[in-house]
Amino acid sequence: MKKLALLFAGLSLMVATTSCNDDEETVQEFSIVGTWKPVAEVRTEVDLDGVGVSDQINYTTCQQQSTWVFADNSSGKRTDKDEAGNPLVCSTINQRNFSYSYNKSDKNFEIKYQGTVVTQKGKIVDLTAETMNLKIEDNVDPTVYKATTYTFKRVAQ
Repeated sequence: MKKLALLFAGLSLMVATTSCNDDEETVQEFSIVGTWKPVAEVRTEVDLDGVGVSDQINYTTCQQQSTWVFADNSSGKRTDKDEAGNPLVCSTINQRNFSYSYNKSDKNFEIKYQGTVVTQKGKIVDLTAETMNLKIEDNVDPTVYKATTYTFKRVAQ
C-alpha cells in the first residue's frame, strides 16, 4: 500500500511539472494606420484638490461620419462632420492635415496639426483590430488636469 501511495504521489508530481506551460503568451499588436471614425469621447477634468468630473459625449450619426486617417508615413487628415445650415444637413465643418508619432512600446502619441505650433500629446489607451481609444491631455493650466479620450471604430476599406 505504501508503494502504491508513493507511486501515485510520484506520478502526480510528474504530471504537475510536465503539464506547466512556460511559453510566454504572444501579444498581438495592431496598427493605427487606416481610417477611423469617432463614436464617442470622454472629457475629464480634475483640480488640485482631487475633485473631478467626467462627461461622456456620444456622437450623432452625422458626427460618426467624421474620419481620422492615419497614413504609413506619419501624416494624416482629420475631417469633422456635423449638422449645419437651414434645414440642417450633415456637412463637413472642418478639415485639418496633421503629422503624428506613435511609440508602440510605451503607447505615447503626439499629433501636430498643420499651421499650429503646439503639439497635442497623449496615449493610445486601447488598440484592437476594430477599436482604438486615444487620450489627449491638455497641459495648458497646471492647476487642472484635463484630458479628452476619443473612442474610434476602424472603417473597413
